[in-house]
Amino acid sequence: MTMTTALYESTITSLPLLGRGKVRDNFAVNGNNGDKMLIVTSDRLSAFDVILPDPIPGKGEVLTAVANFWFGKLGHIIPNQLTGIDPETVVAPNERDQVRGRAIVVKRLKPLPIEAVVRGYLIGSGWKDYKATGKVCGIPLPAGLQMAQQLPQPLFTPSTKAELGDHDENIDFATVEKTIGPALAAQVRDAALRLYSEAAAYALTRGIIIADTKFEFGLDEAGTLYLIDEVLTPDSSRFWPADTYKVGTSPASFDKQFVRDYLETLDWNKQAPGPKLPAEILEKTSAKYREALERLTR
Repeated sequence: MTMTTALYESTITSLPLLGRGKVRDNFAVNGNNGDKMLIVTSDRLSAFDVILPDPIPGKGEVLTAVANFWFGKLGHIIPNQLTGIDPETVVAPNERDQVRGRAIVVKRLKPLPIEAVVRGYLIGSGWKDYKATGKVCGIPLPAGLQMAQQLPQPLFTPSTKAELGDHDENIDFATVEKTIGPALAAQVRDAALRLYSEAAAYALTRGIIIADTKFEFGLDEAGTLYLIDEVLTPDSSRFWPADTYKVGTSPASFDKQFVRDYLETLDWNKQAPGPKLPAEILEKTSAKYREALERLTR
């Protein structure tokens, strides 16, 4: 795939701006109250919940291509947000370069106020939780598990959906039931676990372990559940190379690990503004994102 110039922030004026997230810019299609939305995936990079000043060239296109691949592959499990409308047809001619290969036109749905996290391996906050309590998000686990070990079965470990700049907080299933109702909570949990299990099995045949991932879901006016946002990308998931995976160590990943490791060497308090990144780190990170796409879709 050909990579365009890095896009830090879209400057589309032909559509009303609904908001900008850490990585995505959202625009209303068919007016502010229309039933569709344009999502432009920029090359912005966030680390430790801070948006960094340097974009990663081609990152937005890779994330869009990976998500679209999974939407297609997993469409039999649950309906998704895609409309099939070409993004270039909803913007002005002089704005088409900003959406080509990095945008999608989606149904405008009501997002659920939770992040549907699924963990297949013991790492990150799950590992910290387990070391302290023997549990992950309140779910008891066998004693003696090691860092990065595969869990006996994937766990649904939901979290709150934090405001921009805040940190998500892990919550238990009972809290999800109270927040969205028991029937919908069970539907979300079952869909998330099935999506993860099928994707993880496929990715392993391509030499990638999906250690954990985060799904988001939304409802239409009829109450039908849809898969929304980004799906199983290197930004929303931990992808590990299967050939170097080793229990008891923290595996390298196909994402912004180079950036995180570099930032950990700096005297930075993990508050905005974020530090600038050297060209070498930007290039290595861009290459890692592309490698994940190539492995999955080749």
